[in-house]
Amino acid sequence: MKVSLVLATLGRDVEVADFLKALLFQTYKDFELIIIDQNKDGKIDTIVETFMSCLDLKHVKVDFTGNARARDYGIGLAQGRIIAFPDDDCTYDKDVLEKVVAEFARSKNLSIIVAGSYDFSSSRFSIGVNSSKAQYFSRFNMMGVEFTQFFDLNKIDRKQFYLDHDFGIGSKYSGGEGFELLYRLLRAGSSAFYTPEIKIYHPNKDHYKLGTGRMLMYSTGVGAYIRKFANQHDVFILYYIVRKMFVVPVLKMILALVLLNPKKLAYSFYNLVGIWRGFLEYGKGNTR
Repeated sequence: MKVSLVLATLGRDVEVADFLKALLFQTYKDFELIIIDQNKDGKIDTIVETFMSCLDLKHVKVDFTGNARARDYGIGLAQGRIIAFPDDDCTYDKDVLEKVVAEFARSKNLSIIVAGSYDFSSSRFSIGVNSSKAQYFSRFNMMGVEFTQFFDLNKIDRKQFYLDHDFGIGSKYSGGEGFELLYRLLRAGSSAFYTPEIKIYHPNKDHYKLGTGRMLMYSTGVGAYIRKFANQHDVFILYYIVRKMFVVPVLKMILALVLLNPKKLAYSFYNLVGIWRGFLEYGKGNTR
């Protein structure tokens, strides 16, 4: 099975080089890398040129920005049966692709595999929803984050396989693009499996010590995708309305008060504010 890795990048160079180096050591070799380059200054040209002879690599320069739009563009260029969207600041463990392909081959009805996200450590989880236990999951307990997701195009509803351009970095709502896609595919009947044994490394940027501004920005995407599905009269999204817009943020703020942790309190508060902001701002005219 050929794997297509669609890497959207803007503003990073060293991190892109690190990812390319990690691909050289993949134990599974039947893959292509499609770099959707949104830089205007040739920032990564020399780096990419260095790896052209070592990897099956397409370097595509575009005149637009937006993570979701770039990844969507990359889908149209992909030749593989399996598609993934690595971040431009993540790296792969050497056997990631080998394990992904083996898992898809072993489980004939499996549509989506989600890997664990680790903070450059084999034991410490990074961003996204992670667990030490491998498990199948539904739209009620979605796992991982967008750069840990792998999709078997032969086993998903291809009409549902696109990135909503309203979500993600450089878009109207800065977060939520991965969960929006994942929820939509699970709703369409896709089967998904999470395993921490597949390890993708990414710096931990969700911790409250990094500030409230980032949380406020990204959480608007969560509220917006909840509103998107609510507008579609999806009764199952009521679970997320209750969980993410009321119960969990309030409990986190109460815990922060009990622990006398003002930074965590502010972080949780702005998470709640961002979710509600995204929910209230998402227009009823957005129907994609």
